[in-house]
Amino acid sequence: MDLPSLVVVLRAALSHAPEERKAAEASLEQLQYTPQHLVRLLQIIVDGNCDMAVRQVASIHFKNFVAKNWSPVDPEEKQKIPETDKSMVRENILGFVMQLPPLLRAQLGESIKTLIVVDYPEQWPNLLHWVTHNLESQDQIFGALYVLRILARKYEFKSEEERIPLYQVVEESFPRLLNIFSKLVQIPNPPIEVADLIKLICKIFWSSIYLEIPKQLFDPNFFNAWMVLFLNLLERPVPVEGQPSDPDARKSWGWWKVKKWIAHILNRLYTRFADLKIQKPESKAFAQMFQKNYAGKILGCHLQLLNAIRTGGYLPDRVINLILQYLTNSVTKNSMYQLMQPQMDIIMFEIIFPLLCFNDNDQMLWDEDPHEYVRKGYDIIEDLYSPRTAAMDFVNELVRKRGKGNLQKFIHFIVGIFIRYDEASIELKPYRQKDGALLAIGTLCDRLKQTDPYKGELERMLVQHVFPEFSSHVGHLRAKAAWVAGQYAHIKFADQNNFRKAMHCVIAGMRDAELPVRVDSVFALRSFVEACTDLDEIRPILPQLLDEFFKLMSEVENEDLVFTLETIVDRFGEEMAPYALGLCQSLAAAFWRCMASSEADEEAEDTGALAAVGCLRAISTILESISSLPHLYIQIEPTLLPILRKMLTSDGQDVYEEVLEILSYMTFYSPSISLDMWSLWPLIMEALNDWAIDFFENILVPLDNYVSRGTEHFLTCKDPDYQHSLWKALSSIMTDQNMEDSDIIPAPKLIEVFFQNCKGQVDHWVEPYLRLTIDRLRRTEKPYLKSLLLQVIANTLYYNPSLALQKLHTLGVATEIFNLWFVMLQQVKRSGQRANFKREYAKKVCCLGLTSLIGLPASHIPGEALERIFKSTLELLVAYKDQVAESKRQNEAAAEDLDGFDADEEDEEVESDKEMGLDDEDGDGANTFNPQSFAEVRGFHREDSEDDSDDEFSDDEELQTPIDEVDPFIFFVETIQALQASDPARFQNLMQTMDFHYQALASGVAQHAEERKTEIAKEKLEKANAQ
Repeated sequence: MDLPSLVVVLRAALSHAPEERKAAEASLEQLQYTPQHLVRLLQIIVDGNCDMAVRQVASIHFKNFVAKNWSPVDPEEKQKIPETDKSMVRENILGFVMQLPPLLRAQLGESIKTLIVVDYPEQWPNLLHWVTHNLESQDQIFGALYVLRILARKYEFKSEEERIPLYQVVEESFPRLLNIFSKLVQIPNPPIEVADLIKLICKIFWSSIYLEIPKQLFDPNFFNAWMVLFLNLLERPVPVEGQPSDPDARKSWGWWKVKKWIAHILNRLYTRFADLKIQKPESKAFAQMFQKNYAGKILGCHLQLLNAIRTGGYLPDRVINLILQYLTNSVTKNSMYQLMQPQMDIIMFEIIFPLLCFNDNDQMLWDEDPHEYVRKGYDIIEDLYSPRTAAMDFVNELVRKRGKGNLQKFIHFIVGIFIRYDEASIELKPYRQKDGALLAIGTLCDRLKQTDPYKGELERMLVQHVFPEFSSHVGHLRAKAAWVAGQYAHIKFADQNNFRKAMHCVIAGMRDAELPVRVDSVFALRSFVEACTDLDEIRPILPQLLDEFFKLMSEVENEDLVFTLETIVDRFGEEMAPYALGLCQSLAAAFWRCMASSEADEEAEDTGALAAVGCLRAISTILESISSLPHLYIQIEPTLLPILRKMLTSDGQDVYEEVLEILSYMTFYSPSISLDMWSLWPLIMEALNDWAIDFFENILVPLDNYVSRGTEHFLTCKDPDYQHSLWKALSSIMTDQNMEDSDIIPAPKLIEVFFQNCKGQVDHWVEPYLRLTIDRLRRTEKPYLKSLLLQVIANTLYYNPSLALQKLHTLGVATEIFNLWFVMLQQVKRSGQRANFKREYAKKVCCLGLTSLIGLPASHIPGEALERIFKSTLELLVAYKDQVAESKRQNEAAAEDLDGFDADEEDEEVESDKEMGLDDEDGDGANTFNPQSFAEVRGFHREDSEDDSDDEFSDDEELQTPIDEVDPFIFFVETIQALQASDPARFQNLMQTMDFHYQALASGVAQHAEERKTEIAKEKLEKANAQ
């Protein structure tokens, strides 16, 4: 298509008529892979005579196409852009950077970034020459700096080896940059364009030194030349003329941006490269030089800049934040602290403290946009840039590292403010200073709780200076009182009435007329619920409290809100049952609101997504709390199904882990798995086959529940065919040559779930799964995965020993597999502990598989093989017995350790241990379900998979598997007795091969089997009596 025709199509893409716009978009879709299309788009973008709207559409189309197609994701994929077009774009794109207006330049800059990331240096070797050549040209400097910034940024986060091309870039460009920088700094009354050029130079320098100092800067003279210019600009007042009056425009003004970037660079040099503990000689010399020649000068400049806070001048928030970071990092360095010490009173009381106080901007936000006030107050990203947060960090670091003298002085100052506030008449009270003082007290909470004489005065301080503000007519003081009370909720109150009063004031704050007060009250409530020893204080008002909570959740999207709800649910446990359905409905509604707002507003995306995750996590907490009330899951299911259906697809990648956890609870605790819940299986398998392999460990849990708790439906349903879809997914994963051993660990666990639960009903799957397992076993490197794959074979032998053994012979691998198995059973570490099959569960599975072979007739197992199997099984049973006994001993010791706690703590801890299943070795596993530990008992254990731990792992969680009811000792003894009865001669021959050692082992196992029979009978009787 020629240029005029393409312009017509692009213009049509802007049409308000949907049909015309869709036709144009379809036409662009067809044209995009035709030769010269990209070149023509570039021609339109740079054509000054063309309509700006058309040029903008062309630039966006160009940027998106380049991002998607310049380099195929799959190396084997065919190139979609002809090499001639690529070459033409590379040759022409750079020259136009300077000519374009900012809007188009930004789009083209993104494309240049893609080109540089993919092509430099291999396919674009002359790029650096273009940059250095244009740095020498007066009218091309901006374009050269713009491109050099993109080039340097490519290597900003690269490792040392990947940064090698940057060395040449620095070597060839930095001397020229320094020359340009020096000339720009010397321009009298510089226009704003000079600031833009200096800012680009600063960004290039930042990217080049972010991870390591280029060797050229180790030259003291060369480095000094840069530092002189940085310090010159840092201490030089910004021009008065041209400063915008609008606050937002002012902080983004070029000269303030220059200050920000220089402060950024100096902080990076100081914190990363000026540490005298650095080991490399060259780097250590640099650190010493920086500390000696520059660190103090920078501090002096910074303190001079901070004077603006004292005098009412202007300094952007980000610059204040960066300067305070520098001061905070200086507190621990003796030489720097000595420089600060004479001015410490000024720093603490005239710079830091005013930053802690409520200010005009806070008041404006409070009045005009309380939602934004709340968002900024609880946004982690805002904290990174906030002067107030940086001031709090400085105070904390100062009293932590230089507390002597400073803490007392600071507290004395704060107390002085409290006294002045109390003594002043209502119209003259320093409300904002009181707010700052309360923030300071809350910030120093951890320190004050540990330090005499303050820790003994905290309760009195709360009563005198915090409690009165709960009823203040000033909203921000009511909010701050709630926040401070929350910080100190865990102290030991001499008078419990004071704790009650604080808690009830916080609860009352949830109904405050001002939104920020309500939010701060909810956050503070979490601490009071955690600290409350008598839940009767809260129990009567729980329904109203939850109502207020959900009213607030409908107004504010914040994951911290959900933390409070989780804490309430945790503390009240099953008592939440009457509210469970309502809670889940409210949380589901809040989840959908959060998702909608994050999709509609890009700026709100992070907070909305975090709040959505919080809602799902709270739902999981509720589901866990009602685990003993399965009928409630039936009521809750319709509320959660829409979330599960939507979020188990690729739409839910950001919340996939949380959604799978909810599904795990629903499929485990519901009385039965409904057809609606079964309808989610295909979504999970589709995700696993497509994009969700990173979540395989999480997916394992609900799939296990489906198979183990819905076995009949799993086996009989043919549309969809669950057996086949499971096979398809597992075979795809296990045969994938690119899949690492660690990625497929859940696969063998699912195979064992399949055979354990479907015993006697899936004979036709034995050979396919054995073939798949053995194929993967042959190319497996990690011993842990080898153990898991051998456990699959053990499970097939336990499932049907004659069939499994026959299939192993048919595949011609029986000897190979058993030799490997016996070798791995014998392997030990230097410590003497087993190298493989470490966990109780793994040993038990192997015992059951091997024991099943012993029961086969002589035609299946020759005498020599029988002897080997018999001896290995005996040794494994003894190891299993010892490990179970050691686990029991450790659990009893852990329970005894709790006796030292006071009564309240003991109750909590014992309850907590029961939740973890630690003190209930043979209890009902179903009541201790936890998705993560569930995966672990199935064999997925992180330490195991890394093969870096010498621990003999015990199964902390008693969770249900079909082999739970099978005692390996009784199973072994009964198998031997059956052999003796059916083939006495074969049994006699086997016994004659046993030496004294193995006879003793066999006798011990037989004796233990009898003991286990007695124990099991006793347990059954106790369980029957309990019912």
